[in-house]
Amino acid sequence: MASIELEKNPGFAYQKHDSTLNKTIAFRKVQLGEDLRRIHQWMNQPHVIPFWNLGLDLDKMQSHLERAIADTHQTLYIGYFDGVPMSYWESYWTKDDIIAKCYQPHPEDQGIHLLIGEPDYLGKGYALPLLKAMTAFQLQHLATQKIVTEPDIRNQKMIHVFERCGFEFQREITLPDKQAALMFCSRDRFMEKWES
Repeated sequence: MASIELEKNPGFAYQKHDSTLNKTIAFRKVQLGEDLRRIHQWMNQPHVIPFWNLGLDLDKMQSHLERAIADTHQTLYIGYFDGVPMSYWESYWTKDDIIAKCYQPHPEDQGIHLLIGEPDYLGKGYALPLLKAMTAFQLQHLATQKIVTEPDIRNQKMIHVFERCGFEFQREITLPDKQAALMFCSRDRFMEKWES
């Protein structure tokens, strides 16, 4: 991991020390100029391409991210593990998302999309603590009682991580770009599992 450098003063929106790992997890908003090449590299990783379908060239990735950043129903984040940027996140309001056609959303429901971009961080048990941290971050919005996700139905590893976090499988759904597992995690379930 020598090629990955720590960033100075990245301006975290959320930061939490995970005592089980003795590591600090943090998130900051995506900045196009700073993050374009990083996200482009991550989206073109072999473990990401089948599930995100965003293995674009740099110009097309820039256009995609410009639209995504301007989209007010979502916020894009870079996730950090002990000061190292290594994951990409989309936190979104489900009522304004395509997922709203698949269930009856409450106006304050939020959704999660994520990927671990740096291959050095795969297969080491980091996905669950990262997901727990993002879910806790989203639940800081006190009106939110439910977090929603819809991983690709083929991505059984990620579905398992969501289940371990407290998400419950609802049913298989058809989205424009994938067959997905609709999953919910209620505030009460998350707090009972992790905050007690």
